[in-house]
Amino acid sequence: MTRTNTQSWTIAAQTESDAAAEIAAAEAADTAETADVAATEGHATPSADQHQEARSHQKLIKQRKRARRVAVQALFEIDSVGHAPGRVVDERLAVEDLGPHGAEYLRWLVSGVVTNMETLNALIAEHAPAWPVNQLAIIDRNILRLALFEIGAKHADTPPKVVLNEAVELAKTFGSDSSPRFVNGVLGSALEQVYRRMFD
Repeated sequence: MTRTNTQSWTIAAQTESDAAAEIAAAEAADTAETADVAATEGHATPSADQHQEARSHQKLIKQRKRARRVAVQALFEIDSVGHAPGRVVDERLAVEDLGPHGAEYLRWLVSGVVTNMETLNALIAEHAPAWPVNQLAIIDRNILRLALFEIGAKHADTPPKVVLNEAVELAKTFGSDSSPRFVNGVLGSALEQVYRRMFD
């Protein structure tokens, strides 16, 4: 089957990622467990500060999730139309409420992909040798670039499997029927090689 650049894709509401759901469920379980232990031992339940910290963490996760979605849209536009990255990001931020952290994360993602495009393309070619990068569907190659950059960034703090799962969800939302499996396969193959080793 030939993968082409002439892919029709619709900007749809982003599917909730399994990774984010798992994180939220784990944190809820931890909070409940802490409360149970505290009650058993006669200690105070988690403080308001601890609850606030948990809420702040969930907010950060959601902002990054939205930032990845907008980053894929921006990279698609940059790749397909050739618009300047800075302009594209500014225009997206004018209509997307990502919050301060989300906006910063979006700029970091897009800048990182654009700056390291040659290296990212080489990684994709290495782990998907049957598909020349310029013949991949535009959305697929940009989801791969985005995820490979985030996984390979030396100072990133998102677990790589979360990034991989997010990329698969983006492929389900924006790509073709075959995109999720393709994206999962390439990233799974490259994960160990690139994890926190590639990009400053």
